[in-house]
Amino acid sequence: MAKESGLGWTTYQVDDSSGALQDIRTDTTSLSFATPRAVQDITGLDKSAMERLLLLADMTQTPAGVFDDGANLAHVVFKTVPSTSVNRESVITVSGQTIGSSPVLTFVVTDFPYTRAQSGEFTWTAPMSLANGLLPTWS
Repeated sequence: MAKESGLGWTTYQVDDSSGALQDIRTDTTSLSFATPRAVQDITGLDKSAMERLLLLADMTQTPAGVFDDGANLAHVVFKTVPSTSVNRESVITVSGQTIGSSPVLTFVVTDFPYTRAQSGEFTWTAPMSLANGLLPTWS
């Protein structure tokens, strides 16, 4: 497969509070996500370098974007974060590679802050952490 840029994402979907996946690429301007593994330090006193065991997998993501209160966009999807405790399914697809649909990954959204910059930009972020204990794997 050829090297590719981050342009032309196929999908970025997140559940709204009713559990319906919504494609929020239109007003999402950036997305960072990570799939770290925890480690346990098992270094004995007899070692000169670290020894570790791999532990549990995790996934976090932080979409960010511009305010748009149109139907099924990020504001509508995330506006209930302060008032509900609903886990959100999320699916990311890039160049035919998908993470979040098989297995279906759900996330807790821990905040939905807005920022109005001095220059006038009105932006949001939505930090999300894996909630359902399933292993985040690419298709």
